[in-house]
Amino acid sequence: MKKALSLPLVCFLLIISTGFLVSSVHDNSSTKADADCLVGVAFCGDTVQQAKLLIDRVKGYTNLFVLQSGPVSRNETATTEICDYAVEAGLDLIVFFGDLDPQILDMKKEFLGDDFVWRVSWVEAAKARYGDKILGIYYYDEPGGKWLDYQSWSTFIEMAFNVTDYREAIVNATYDDVADAYARANEADEGYQIIQDNSLDLFSSDYVLYWFDYKMGYDVILAQIGWNQTLSQDLALIRGAATMQNKSWGTIITWKYDGPPYLDTPENVYDQMLTSYTSGADYVVLFNYPTYPETNQYGAMFDEHFIAMEDFWNNAVINPEVVKGSTKAEAVLVLPQNYGWGMRNCDDKIWAFWEPDEKSEQIWTNLCLLLEQYGTNLDVIYE
Repeated sequence: MKKALSLPLVCFLLIISTGFLVSSVHDNSSTKADADCLVGVAFCGDTVQQAKLLIDRVKGYTNLFVLQSGPVSRNETATTEICDYAVEAGLDLIVFFGDLDPQILDMKKEFLGDDFVWRVSWVEAAKARYGDKILGIYYYDEPGGKWLDYQSWSTFIEMAFNVTDYREAIVNATYDDVADAYARANEADEGYQIIQDNSLDLFSSDYVLYWFDYKMGYDVILAQIGWNQTLSQDLALIRGAATMQNKSWGTIITWKYDGPPYLDTPENVYDQMLTSYTSGADYVVLFNYPTYPETNQYGAMFDEHFIAMEDFWNNAVINPEVVKGSTKAEAVLVLPQNYGWGMRNCDDKIWAFWEPDEKSEQIWTNLCLLLEQYGTNLDVIYE
């Protein structure tokens, strides 16, 4: 049974002059140190040599390196060597790990050896080794997407509601109940606390439920753009969520196609980077995976993609005439509290458990109308 909502279901608020966002003061200097946006490539390859090759290719026009390789995250020596090399090249770091909970790592040790257990001590030593050059840990991936689309919640829901079958939990559950359970999903995982205790930010990327990812405790969420979705909608959702909760945000440009060539055209990638920047993104990252074709030593990026990234750096990030956050919210769509709807289409799920309800069509209609009218000048928030 769903909770009855007493407050207005959908409303929009026009911001005439000030908007929600305060743009950064753009320094006239053209050095990396003065750049007001972290720009980089996510490395998803397998070897130290591949990572070094990529760093050498992009270090002249990026200031961030995202080590997002599953194979490398199992190898302490490789992780450290790549991070050392990136820092020596003048790049800040974000490092991906899938698990840091000692209990989970102990269980994995039984059948995977020591491939994971070193991660906790590595994180604990990261600040001493890299100082402010390491920004944080990319911990897990797509928490909202996995909740809505891949039933990652089933075991957790059973624990949170103290039932043996998740279906028992949702019989009388409300949207508020599930939102609260989602926000507490990290409480049983000591890895979150280890990251925070060592003065590192929690990063992840997602394609739905950004608002609730921040409620879970993430410091920075990168909205996945590049799919055949509306860029202005993704920016409205991520910027609105981050602004209202006083968090940082960014975008990670991912696949346009499920098969080769995977990435969008360089021209479109450039436009997505520029739109992210002028909309206020603190981070702009390109997801460079998989290797295509097999002879491409840089992953999925072609020469033209590197040229587009360099042009973005020169034409926008270090160009004082292009101001980060110059595109501000002029209108806001306010959604019902804890309304965990995927919003990718009018038939999307609500918190994975429920089909669209009587409010969904109204919200979808208003969203489409406002996006058509305001484009990237729209924010979407919750009561």
